[in-house]
Amino acid sequence: MNKSIVIGTTLSVLGLGGLGFGAWQVQQQPGESGPQFAEVVAVEPVTRSVETPREVCEDVVVHQQAQAPSRDPHRIAGTAAGAVVGGLLGNQVGGGSGKTLATVAGAVGGGFAGREIQGRIEANQTQTYATTQRQCHTVTDSSEETVGYDVTWRHGETTEVSRLDHRPEGNRVLLEEGQPRWDLPLASADG
Repeated sequence: MNKSIVIGTTLSVLGLGGLGFGAWQVQQQPGESGPQFAEVVAVEPVTRSVETPREVCEDVVVHQQAQAPSRDPHRIAGTAAGAVVGGLLGNQVGGGSGKTLATVAGAVGGGFAGREIQGRIEANQTQTYATTQRQCHTVTDSSEETVGYDVTWRHGETTEVSRLDHRPEGNRVLLEEGQPRWDLPLASADG
């Protein structure tokens, strides 16, 4: 066998062995045991109350009273009836030309009184009617909105809380210089 091949092979084996031994020594140095992970202990949602106004409308039946419309707005029936009654009563009083005067005065006074009585009766007559009205009012709905999550994590004897805007998944987080890397996917304990 060629001497240079033997020497080259021997040097290669020794070189690879040295590299392997060096790598083993680096792994055995204290504090350098590979990636560090913190355990996610608890996740609590952080919420706030949100009030949202909205308009609610409904149709409501409303009963109203109004003066009944007059079928005789000029009160002719009351005036005529009063004049007849007043004339009859005036005719019963006195005699001769006084009787005629009493009849005319009774008719005029009765006509006036009949007109006033009809007006008062109609003023007291009301009519009730129902209409439907749309009535609206504002109501406020309350709800809870999640604004973030308080994540409690532990590494060794240290327990801390970090506020995140999303719920972490998994139960371990990679530590970089003692701080969690929440931007990276979390790892499971069995992974």
